[in-house]
Amino acid sequence: MAKQSRIPNDEILLFHRFVGAVKRLTQDRITGDKPKPPPVPTQRQLDDRQVRRALLAGDFDPSELETGEELLYARPGVQHNLFRKLRRGQFSIEAELDLHGMSVDAAFSMLCEFLSQCQARNRRCVRIVHGKGHRSRNKQPILKNKINTWLRQRNEVLAFCSTRSVDGGTGAVYVLLKRR
Repeated sequence: MAKQSRIPNDEILLFHRFVGAVKRLTQDRITGDKPKPPPVPTQRQLDDRQVRRALLAGDFDPSELETGEELLYARPGVQHNLFRKLRRGQFSIEAELDLHGMSVDAAFSMLCEFLSQCQARNRRCVRIVHGKGHRSRNKQPILKNKINTWLRQRNEVLAFCSTRSVDGGTGAVYVLLKRR
């Protein structure tokens, strides 16, 4: 038979004196904690702050600003840093071709001959001046649009982009050629 432990009456009285009146609970469930607050996207906030700092730090390069008039093309596999250097005009211009005022047929022949000679002479970066088209009919750049198409079709062309304003701006392109 199990022993029942009895609490002496003087201890019960002592308990009631310190605790006070006791009221029996009518429910047997425990209420939950307050609802948790929504999660705070701290990493996103840190990233946003870092972007703001970078924008305000002056690391801005105007040559990477696109206005919609510039020509930009890089073959798949051309490294981003290489293309960035080309856009910033950091390659030495080893040859130049000026197509101002030429007919489309004459410009095409000159371009093909120029690119062949440049590759034969192992030229890496060249500049082609096509003009902005302000003097053409309808003020539309005919040679510029043709150059954009023709250069994309040439195997020896790795990348090209409109030049910096000091080298002709959107009226000329830097062209990066494959090595022989």
